Amino acid sequence: MAWRRDRARMVATGDEHRVTPAELFFDLVFVYAITQVTALMAADPSPTRVAGAMIVLALLWWCWCCFAWLGNVVRADSGALFAVLVTVMAVVFIVSLVVPEVFADKPGGLSAPLLFVLCYGAVRVLHLVSYWLSSPGDAALRATLRRTALLSVLPPMVLLLIGSAYTGSVQLLLWLGAVVIDYGGIYVTGASGWRVNSPAHFSERHGLIVIIALGESIVAMGVGVGGFPVTVAVLGTAAAGLLLSAALWALYFWRLAEGAEHRLAALEGDERTRFARDVYTFLHLPLVAGVVLCALGMKKVLQQVADTGHYDLAEPLHGVVAWSLTGGVGVFLLGGAAIVLRSSGRRPTVLAVGGVCALASGALVGLVPALVALVVLAAALTALVALHGRGAGARPAHEAG
Repeated sequence: MAWRRDRARMVATGDEHRVTPAELFFDLVFVYAITQVTALMAADPSPTRVAGAMIVLALLWWCWCCFAWLGNVVRADSGALFAVLVTVMAVVFIVSLVVPEVFADKPGGLSAPLLFVLCYGAVRVLHLVSYWLSSPGDAALRATLRRTALLSVLPPMVLLLIGSAYTGSVQLLLWLGAVVIDYGGIYVTGASGWRVNSPAHFSERHGLIVIIALGESIVAMGVGVGGFPVTVAVLGTAAAGLLLSAALWALYFWRLAEGAEHRLAALEGDERTRFARDVYTFLHLPLVAGVVLCALGMKKVLQQVADTGHYDLAEPLHGVVAWSLTGGVGVFLLGGAAIVLRSSGRRPTVLAVGGVCALASGALVGLVPALVALVVLAAALTALVALHGRGAGARPAHEAG
Protein backbone atom coordinates (compact mmCIF):
# COMPACT_ATOMS: atom_id res chain seq x y z
CA MET A 1 0.00 0.00 0.00
CA ALA A 2 2.85 2.38 0.78
CA TRP A 3 4.36 1.63 -2.64
CA ARG A 4 1.07 2.47 -4.33
CA ARG A 5 0.75 5.76 -2.45
CA ASP A 6 4.32 6.65 -3.46
CA ARG A 7 3.56 5.92 -7.10
CA ALA A 8 0.40 8.05 -6.97
CA ARG A 9 1.89 11.16 -5.41
CA MET A 10 3.16 14.14 -7.39
CA VAL A 11 6.95 14.26 -7.67
CA ALA A 12 8.71 17.63 -7.79
CA THR A 13 11.26 18.26 -10.54
CA GLY A 14 14.78 19.64 -10.30
CA ASP A 15 17.11 21.77 -12.39
CA GLU A 16 18.25 18.78 -14.46
CA HIS A 17 14.72 17.64 -15.34
CA ARG A 18 14.10 16.87 -19.03
CA VAL A 19 11.06 16.05 -21.13
CA THR A 20 9.47 12.73 -20.22
CA PRO A 21 7.83 10.17 -22.56
CA ALA A 22 4.53 10.97 -20.85
CA GLU A 23 4.75 14.54 -22.14
CA LEU A 24 5.54 13.34 -25.65
CA PHE A 25 2.47 11.12 -25.41
CA PHE A 26 0.45 14.12 -24.22
CA ASP A 27 1.55 16.13 -27.27
CA LEU A 28 0.11 13.57 -29.68
CA VAL A 29 -3.41 14.90 -29.25
CA PHE A 30 -2.25 18.41 -30.11
CA VAL A 31 -0.95 17.16 -33.47
CA TYR A 32 -4.53 16.37 -34.38
CA ALA A 33 -5.83 19.60 -32.82
CA ILE A 34 -3.51 21.76 -34.92
CA THR A 35 -4.44 19.78 -38.04
CA GLN A 36 -8.08 20.54 -37.32
CA VAL A 37 -7.39 24.26 -37.09
CA THR A 38 -5.95 24.18 -40.62
CA ALA A 39 -8.99 22.19 -41.77
CA LEU A 40 -11.26 24.79 -40.16
CA MET A 41 -9.69 27.51 -42.33
CA ALA A 42 -9.51 25.40 -45.49
CA ALA A 43 -13.24 24.61 -45.35
CA ASP A 44 -14.13 28.30 -45.73
CA PRO A 45 -11.02 30.38 -46.49
CA SER A 46 -12.40 33.82 -45.64
CA PRO A 47 -10.92 36.55 -43.42
CA THR A 48 -13.62 35.91 -40.80
CA ARG A 49 -12.94 32.19 -40.70
CA VAL A 50 -9.17 32.72 -40.49
CA ALA A 51 -9.69 35.10 -37.56
CA GLY A 52 -11.93 32.54 -35.88
CA ALA A 53 -9.37 29.80 -36.42
CA MET A 54 -6.68 31.94 -34.79
CA ILE A 55 -8.97 32.42 -31.76
CA VAL A 56 -9.44 28.64 -31.53
CA LEU A 57 -5.68 28.17 -31.86
CA ALA A 58 -5.07 30.67 -29.05
CA LEU A 59 -7.40 28.72 -26.76
CA LEU A 60 -5.78 25.40 -27.67
CA TRP A 61 -2.36 26.95 -27.10
CA TRP A 62 -3.44 28.00 -23.62
CA CYS A 63 -4.46 24.40 -22.86
CA TRP A 64 -1.05 23.14 -23.94
CA CYS A 65 0.89 25.87 -22.10
CA CYS A 66 -0.91 25.17 -18.84
CA PHE A 67 0.54 21.69 -18.68
CA ALA A 68 3.93 22.66 -20.08
CA TRP A 69 4.30 24.87 -16.98
CA LEU A 70 2.93 22.21 -14.65
CA GLY A 71 5.18 19.51 -16.12
CA ASN A 72 8.18 21.70 -15.35
CA VAL A 73 7.55 21.63 -11.60
CA VAL A 74 5.97 18.15 -11.25
CA ARG A 75 7.04 15.03 -13.11
CA ALA A 76 4.49 14.18 -15.79
CA ASP A 77 5.24 10.47 -15.47
CA SER A 78 4.27 10.35 -11.78
CA GLY A 79 1.03 8.48 -11.15
CA ALA A 80 -1.18 11.42 -10.19
CA LEU A 81 -0.15 13.85 -12.91
CA PHE A 82 -0.03 11.16 -15.58
CA ALA A 83 -3.66 10.33 -14.80
CA VAL A 84 -4.52 14.02 -15.19
CA LEU A 85 -2.63 14.20 -18.50
CA VAL A 86 -4.52 11.25 -19.92
CA THR A 87 -7.80 12.85 -18.82
CA VAL A 88 -6.82 16.14 -20.47
CA MET A 89 -5.85 14.25 -23.62
CA ALA A 90 -9.34 12.78 -23.79
CA VAL A 91 -10.92 16.20 -23.28
CA VAL A 92 -8.70 17.92 -25.87
CA PHE A 93 -9.41 15.11 -28.33
CA ILE A 94 -13.12 15.89 -27.97
CA VAL A 95 -12.27 19.56 -28.54
CA SER A 96 -10.40 18.61 -31.71
CA LEU A 97 -13.36 16.62 -33.02
CA VAL A 98 -15.67 19.63 -32.79
CA VAL A 99 -13.24 22.29 -34.08
CA PRO A 100 -14.50 22.05 -37.72
CA GLU A 101 -18.05 22.80 -36.51
CA VAL A 102 -17.26 25.39 -33.88
CA PHE A 103 -18.38 28.29 -36.12
CA ALA A 104 -20.82 26.32 -38.29
CA ASP A 105 -22.58 23.78 -36.08
CA LYS A 106 -24.22 20.93 -37.97
CA PRO A 107 -27.76 19.89 -36.99
CA GLY A 108 -28.55 16.56 -35.41
CA GLY A 109 -25.83 16.32 -32.79
CA LEU A 110 -24.50 18.01 -29.69
CA SER A 111 -23.79 21.72 -29.85
CA ALA A 112 -20.18 21.93 -31.07
CA PRO A 113 -19.50 25.45 -29.73
CA LEU A 114 -20.90 24.59 -26.28
CA LEU A 115 -18.99 21.31 -26.14
CA PHE A 116 -15.80 23.13 -27.11
CA VAL A 117 -16.26 25.68 -24.32
CA LEU A 118 -17.13 23.11 -21.65
CA CYS A 119 -14.08 21.01 -22.53
CA TYR A 120 -11.85 24.07 -22.52
CA GLY A 121 -13.15 25.00 -19.09
CA ALA A 122 -12.53 21.45 -17.84
CA VAL A 123 -8.88 21.65 -18.93
CA ARG A 124 -8.37 24.96 -17.15
CA VAL A 125 -9.96 23.64 -13.94
CA LEU A 126 -7.89 20.46 -14.02
CA HIS A 127 -4.76 22.57 -14.42
CA LEU A 128 -5.55 24.81 -11.45
CA VAL A 129 -6.50 21.89 -9.21
CA SER A 130 -3.35 19.97 -10.15
CA TYR A 131 -1.17 23.00 -9.41
CA TRP A 132 -2.98 23.49 -6.08
CA LEU A 133 -2.27 19.90 -5.05
CA SER A 134 1.33 19.96 -6.30
CA SER A 135 2.58 22.50 -3.71
CA PRO A 136 0.50 22.34 -0.51
CA GLY A 137 2.92 24.57 1.41
CA ASP A 138 3.41 27.28 -1.21
CA ALA A 139 1.27 30.20 -0.04
CA ALA A 140 2.42 32.52 -2.85
CA LEU A 141 1.44 29.98 -5.52
CA ARG A 142 -1.96 29.35 -3.98
CA ALA A 143 -2.66 33.09 -3.82
CA THR A 144 -1.73 33.37 -7.50
CA LEU A 145 -3.95 30.42 -8.37
CA ARG A 146 -6.90 32.10 -6.66
CA ARG A 147 -6.28 35.32 -8.60
CA THR A 148 -5.90 33.34 -11.83
CA ALA A 149 -9.21 31.55 -11.28
CA LEU A 150 -11.06 34.81 -10.56
CA LEU A 151 -9.42 37.03 -13.21
CA SER A 152 -8.08 34.80 -15.98
CA VAL A 153 -10.44 31.80 -15.99
CA LEU A 154 -13.91 32.74 -14.74
CA PRO A 155 -14.57 35.94 -16.81
CA PRO A 156 -13.38 34.41 -20.11
CA MET A 157 -15.46 31.30 -19.47
CA VAL A 158 -18.57 33.46 -19.07
CA LEU A 159 -17.88 35.17 -22.40
CA LEU A 160 -17.14 31.85 -24.12
CA LEU A 161 -20.38 30.35 -22.82
CA ILE A 162 -22.42 33.35 -23.94
CA GLY A 163 -20.69 33.33 -27.31
CA SER A 164 -21.46 29.65 -27.83
CA ALA A 165 -25.16 30.56 -27.99
CA TYR A 166 -24.57 32.89 -30.95
CA THR A 167 -23.17 32.60 -34.46
CA GLY A 168 -21.31 34.89 -36.84
CA SER A 169 -19.62 38.09 -35.77
CA VAL A 170 -21.24 38.13 -32.30
CA GLN A 171 -19.73 34.77 -31.41
CA LEU A 172 -16.40 35.82 -32.88
CA LEU A 173 -16.24 39.07 -30.92
CA LEU A 174 -17.28 37.47 -27.63
CA TRP A 175 -14.69 34.73 -28.01
CA LEU A 176 -12.03 37.25 -29.00
CA GLY A 177 -12.85 39.22 -25.86
CA ALA A 178 -12.47 36.03 -23.82
CA VAL A 179 -9.00 35.41 -25.28
CA VAL A 180 -7.90 39.00 -24.59
CA ILE A 181 -9.08 38.83 -20.97
CA ASP A 182 -7.58 35.37 -20.47
CA TYR A 183 -4.15 36.37 -21.78
CA GLY A 184 -4.24 39.78 -20.15
CA GLY A 185 -5.20 38.24 -16.83
CA ILE A 186 -1.80 36.56 -16.63
CA TYR A 187 -0.18 40.00 -16.39
CA VAL A 188 -2.66 41.13 -13.75
CA THR A 189 -2.10 38.06 -11.57
CA GLY A 190 1.66 38.58 -11.69
CA ALA A 191 4.65 36.23 -11.71
CA SER A 192 4.80 35.49 -7.98
CA GLY A 193 4.22 31.84 -7.20
CA TRP A 194 4.83 30.42 -10.66
CA ARG A 195 8.13 28.58 -11.08
CA VAL A 196 10.43 27.37 -13.85
CA ASN A 197 12.54 24.72 -12.19
CA SER A 198 14.34 23.44 -15.30
CA PRO A 199 15.12 25.89 -18.14
CA ALA A 200 16.29 23.02 -20.37
CA HIS A 201 12.98 21.19 -19.95
CA PHE A 202 10.93 24.33 -20.56
CA SER A 203 12.86 25.19 -23.71
CA GLU A 204 12.71 21.64 -25.01
CA ARG A 205 8.94 21.42 -24.47
CA HIS A 206 8.36 24.50 -26.60
CA GLY A 207 10.79 23.34 -29.25
CA LEU A 208 8.80 20.13 -29.53
CA ILE A 209 5.53 21.97 -30.08
CA VAL A 210 7.18 24.01 -32.85
CA ILE A 211 8.21 20.73 -34.48
CA ILE A 212 4.63 19.50 -34.14
CA ALA A 213 3.37 22.60 -35.94
CA LEU A 214 5.95 22.19 -38.70
CA GLY A 215 4.98 18.54 -39.02
CA GLU A 216 1.38 19.62 -39.47
CA SER A 217 2.43 21.81 -42.41
CA ILE A 218 3.94 18.75 -44.09
CA VAL A 219 0.79 16.74 -43.35
CA ALA A 220 -1.29 19.55 -44.88
CA MET A 221 0.69 19.28 -48.12
CA GLY A 222 0.05 15.55 -48.22
CA VAL A 223 -3.66 16.11 -47.68
CA GLY A 224 -3.66 18.67 -50.50
CA VAL A 225 -2.54 16.10 -53.08
CA GLY A 226 -4.64 13.22 -51.75
CA GLY A 227 -6.50 11.44 -54.55
CA PHE A 228 -4.54 13.10 -57.37
CA PRO A 229 -1.85 11.53 -59.56
CA VAL A 230 1.78 12.30 -58.72
CA THR A 231 3.37 14.37 -61.47
CA VAL A 232 6.70 16.11 -61.91
CA ALA A 233 5.03 19.41 -60.98
CA VAL A 234 3.61 17.86 -57.81
CA LEU A 235 7.04 16.53 -56.82
CA GLY A 236 8.64 19.93 -57.42
CA THR A 237 5.95 21.70 -55.42
CA ALA A 238 6.28 19.24 -52.54
CA ALA A 239 10.05 19.76 -52.54
CA ALA A 240 9.60 23.54 -52.39
CA GLY A 241 7.13 23.18 -49.52
CA LEU A 242 9.50 20.91 -47.63
CA LEU A 243 12.33 23.43 -48.16
CA LEU A 244 10.11 26.16 -46.73
CA SER A 245 9.33 24.05 -43.65
CA ALA A 246 13.03 23.23 -43.27
CA ALA A 247 13.92 26.93 -43.41
CA LEU A 248 11.42 27.70 -40.64
CA TRP A 249 12.88 24.82 -38.60
CA ALA A 250 16.43 26.12 -39.12
CA LEU A 251 15.43 29.66 -38.20
CA TYR A 252 13.99 28.51 -34.91
CA PHE A 253 16.51 25.89 -33.83
CA TRP A 254 19.66 27.52 -35.23
CA ARG A 255 18.84 31.16 -34.60
CA LEU A 256 16.25 31.53 -31.82
CA ALA A 257 15.97 28.60 -29.43
CA GLU A 258 19.50 28.54 -28.03
CA GLY A 259 19.63 32.23 -27.16
CA ALA A 260 16.26 32.09 -25.42
CA GLU A 261 17.23 29.03 -23.40
CA HIS A 262 20.55 30.58 -22.31
CA ARG A 263 18.80 33.73 -21.17
CA LEU A 264 16.16 31.75 -19.29
CA ALA A 265 18.84 29.75 -17.47
CA ALA A 266 20.72 32.92 -16.50
CA LEU A 267 17.71 34.39 -14.71
CA GLU A 268 16.25 33.40 -11.35
CA GLY A 269 13.02 33.75 -9.38
CA ASP A 270 10.30 36.02 -10.70
CA GLU A 271 12.59 37.41 -13.43
CA ARG A 272 12.90 33.91 -14.87
CA THR A 273 9.14 33.43 -14.62
CA ARG A 274 8.41 36.71 -16.43
CA PHE A 275 10.88 35.86 -19.16
CA ALA A 276 9.36 32.40 -19.60
CA ARG A 277 5.89 33.93 -19.77
CA ASP A 278 6.89 36.54 -22.36
CA VAL A 279 9.16 34.52 -24.64
CA TYR A 280 7.60 31.08 -24.43
CA THR A 281 3.94 31.41 -23.46
CA PHE A 282 3.25 34.57 -25.45
CA LEU A 283 5.85 34.90 -28.21
CA HIS A 284 5.85 31.25 -29.25
CA LEU A 285 2.16 31.54 -30.14
CA PRO A 286 2.95 33.71 -33.24
CA LEU A 287 5.46 31.06 -34.31
CA VAL A 288 2.85 28.29 -34.17
CA ALA A 289 0.16 30.52 -35.70
CA GLY A 290 2.51 31.51 -38.51
CA VAL A 291 3.21 27.88 -39.36
CA VAL A 292 -0.51 27.03 -39.33
CA LEU A 293 -1.31 29.95 -41.64
CA CYS A 294 1.52 29.03 -43.98
CA ALA A 295 0.31 25.41 -43.99
CA LEU A 296 -3.04 26.59 -45.34
CA GLY A 297 -1.28 28.27 -48.26
CA MET A 298 1.00 25.29 -48.96
CA LYS A 299 -1.95 22.90 -48.88
CA LYS A 300 -3.80 24.97 -51.47
CA VAL A 301 -0.72 25.28 -53.71
CA LEU A 302 -0.28 21.48 -53.76
CA GLN A 303 -3.98 21.01 -54.43
CA GLN A 304 -3.98 23.41 -57.38
CA VAL A 305 -0.85 21.92 -58.90
CA ALA A 306 -2.19 18.37 -58.52
CA ASP A 307 -5.78 19.06 -59.67
CA THR A 308 -5.04 19.54 -63.37
CA GLY A 309 -8.72 19.07 -64.21
CA HIS A 310 -9.65 22.38 -62.57
CA TYR A 311 -6.39 24.37 -62.49
CA ASP A 312 -3.40 24.90 -64.72
CA LEU A 313 0.15 25.64 -63.58
CA ALA A 314 -0.31 29.36 -64.26
CA GLU A 315 -3.16 29.63 -61.73
CA PRO A 316 -2.34 31.88 -58.76
CA LEU A 317 -3.69 31.61 -55.24
CA HIS A 318 -6.65 33.84 -54.47
CA GLY A 319 -8.05 35.76 -51.53
CA VAL A 320 -7.02 35.08 -47.97
CA VAL A 321 -5.23 31.86 -48.98
CA ALA A 322 -2.81 33.90 -51.09
CA TRP A 323 -2.03 36.08 -48.10
CA SER A 324 -1.72 33.13 -45.72
CA LEU A 325 1.22 31.66 -47.64
CA THR A 326 3.50 34.64 -47.14
CA GLY A 327 1.59 36.15 -44.23
CA GLY A 328 2.17 33.05 -42.13
CA VAL A 329 5.90 33.36 -42.72
CA GLY A 330 5.66 37.05 -41.84
CA VAL A 331 3.95 36.30 -38.53
CA PHE A 332 6.62 33.69 -37.76
CA LEU A 333 9.45 36.12 -38.56
CA LEU A 334 7.99 38.93 -36.46
CA GLY A 335 7.47 36.53 -33.57
CA GLY A 336 11.09 35.45 -33.95
CA ALA A 337 12.22 39.07 -34.00
CA ALA A 338 10.39 39.74 -30.74
CA ILE A 339 12.02 36.68 -29.16
CA VAL A 340 15.50 37.89 -30.14
CA LEU A 341 14.75 41.38 -28.81
CA ARG A 342 13.45 40.05 -25.49
CA SER A 343 16.24 37.48 -25.16
CA SER A 344 19.27 39.59 -26.05
CA GLY A 345 18.20 43.21 -26.34
CA ARG A 346 19.64 43.22 -29.86
CA ARG A 347 17.63 44.75 -32.70
CA PRO A 348 16.72 41.88 -35.06
CA THR A 349 16.63 44.04 -38.20
CA VAL A 350 16.79 41.21 -40.72
CA LEU A 351 13.92 39.31 -39.11
CA ALA A 352 11.78 42.41 -38.63
CA VAL A 353 12.25 43.66 -42.20
CA GLY A 354 11.72 40.17 -43.58
CA GLY A 355 8.53 39.78 -41.55
CA VAL A 356 7.07 43.07 -42.73
CA CYS A 357 7.95 42.30 -46.35
CA ALA A 358 6.38 38.84 -46.08
CA LEU A 359 3.17 40.28 -44.65
CA ALA A 360 3.01 42.93 -47.37
CA SER A 361 3.76 40.54 -50.23
CA GLY A 362 0.47 38.71 -49.89
CA ALA A 363 -1.01 40.93 -52.60
CA LEU A 364 1.75 39.89 -55.00
CA VAL A 365 1.05 36.19 -54.48
CA GLY A 366 -2.27 36.59 -56.27
CA LEU A 367 -0.47 37.87 -59.38
CA VAL A 368 1.92 34.97 -60.03
CA PRO A 369 1.43 31.21 -60.44
CA ALA A 370 1.02 29.47 -57.11
CA LEU A 371 4.00 27.19 -57.73
CA VAL A 372 6.23 30.16 -58.50
CA ALA A 373 5.09 31.95 -55.33
CA LEU A 374 5.96 28.93 -53.19
CA VAL A 375 9.38 28.43 -54.81
CA VAL A 376 10.30 32.10 -54.46
CA LEU A 377 9.13 32.19 -50.84
CA ALA A 378 11.13 29.07 -49.94
CA ALA A 379 14.26 30.46 -51.60
CA ALA A 380 13.85 33.88 -49.98
CA LEU A 381 13.36 32.43 -46.49
CA THR A 382 16.39 30.15 -46.92
CA ALA A 383 18.47 33.19 -47.86
CA LEU A 384 17.11 35.13 -44.88
CA VAL A 385 18.10 32.36 -42.48
CA ALA A 386 21.65 32.48 -43.86
CA LEU A 387 21.70 36.28 -43.74
CA HIS A 388 20.52 36.41 -40.15
CA GLY A 389 23.64 34.44 -39.24
CA ARG A 390 24.15 31.32 -37.15
CA GLY A 391 23.90 32.05 -33.44
CA ALA A 392 22.75 35.63 -34.01
CA GLY A 393 19.95 35.18 -31.52
CA ALA A 394 22.22 33.62 -28.94
CA ARG A 395 24.16 36.67 -27.80
CA PRO A 396 23.51 37.45 -24.17
CA ALA A 397 22.13 40.82 -23.18
CA HIS A 398 25.43 42.14 -21.85
CA GLU A 399 27.05 41.55 -25.27
CA ALA A 400 24.29 43.18 -27.27
CA GLY A 401 25.30 46.33 -28.92
